[in-house]
Amino acid sequence: MERLFLRAWRRWSSLTDVLSDTIPGMRVVQAFDQGGREVQRFGERNRGACNEFNRIHASWTTFWPLLMFVVQGSVVAIWVCALPGLLGNDSVLGPPLSAGTFVSFLLYTTMFTAPVEIVGQMSRIMNRATSSAHRVFEVLDSRPQITEVDDPVRLTPVRGRIEFRDVSFGYDGVRQVLRGVSFVVEPGEMIGLVGPSGGGKSTIVNLISRFYDVQSGSITVDGVDLRKLELGHYRRQVGMVLQDPYLFHGSILDNIRYGMEDASLDEVVAAARVANAHDFICELTHGYATVVGERGHTLSGGERQRISIARAVLENPRILILDEATSAVDTETEYEVQQAMDRLVEGRTVFAIAHRLSTVRRATRLLVIEDGRITESGPHRDLVMREGGTYRRLHELQHSLHEAN
Repeated sequence: MERLFLRAWRRWSSLTDVLSDTIPGMRVVQAFDQGGREVQRFGERNRGACNEFNRIHASWTTFWPLLMFVVQGSVVAIWVCALPGLLGNDSVLGPPLSAGTFVSFLLYTTMFTAPVEIVGQMSRIMNRATSSAHRVFEVLDSRPQITEVDDPVRLTPVRGRIEFRDVSFGYDGVRQVLRGVSFVVEPGEMIGLVGPSGGGKSTIVNLISRFYDVQSGSITVDGVDLRKLELGHYRRQVGMVLQDPYLFHGSILDNIRYGMEDASLDEVVAAARVANAHDFICELTHGYATVVGERGHTLSGGERQRISIARAVLENPRILILDEATSAVDTETEYEVQQAMDRLVEGRTVFAIAHRLSTVRRATRLLVIEDGRITESGPHRDLVMREGGTYRRLHELQHSLHEAN
């Protein structure tokens, strides 16, 4: 039964995987007219799950009646064997029996068979529970890759000086995404990370946020190794504005103060004004109490982005990460978002990933990341004048595309 239940739960997990994969991508399924294919895929997984549960029922409906037949059959056999003795004749059990002796024997037999029935009934319940618990404990027993040291350091205050010292990193432990990266960022600097896709720009900001630990080298914040810092306190000092901002199902007010639940309404409004979000929020039916729906699907991309910026403003981080924050919006919205970000970056250490080079022209320094290495470094005016440089080539390519449009 335990083996059958384990197989059934794996089939059930495979079935729910199809649903969790298809339902969020429903528009893609409809756009490519693949509804029939997804129905067929679901049907195959569903039949597999049903077959496993049918095996469970077949095994149980065979085992349980057989067990009950043996138990109750033993009682009938005792009656058959003892009946001649009760009638005063010799039987297979010996000389004649008194009614008291026979009843006592039956009672003792019942005391033996009743636990057998209970144990048999428990076999299915216990195996179903233990097989389910096995899958739960697989998750509970897993060890997090990112852990704190026994006596972590809390930086108070965080100034925002970040140094990479010969950092190398790979997600799979085989291919190195970063190779010997070293640089220093002083507090208040804005660093633009540019370069071809897959070069390692997002990996750098993931390491700064300590979503992963470096495999060699070290990252220090204000002179302290990042791995020695108190993780929760440090991450509250890091604000992120992503390319695809994530909003939770709930009101705009709850989404803005997600990182600071005790923030007052006045503080939320002030953050929304900095993010150029207050005006459009007030135009909504319920204002800040408007429910945005799952992932904020009732708002436009620019509106979701400005709410994400307001969330970062309210948290007042010392280190700010901007990951392609304006790449998915139109020109007019980009201007409004850019104004909000210009106010957001003041006085903070900023890392900005951008494929639109116009968004990082005001950066203190630009780092060109290619194939896991820093190949160029310097301000925009210097890199754009460098003959044969990658940044100059990217700048000229985007300029020609802009003129063509």
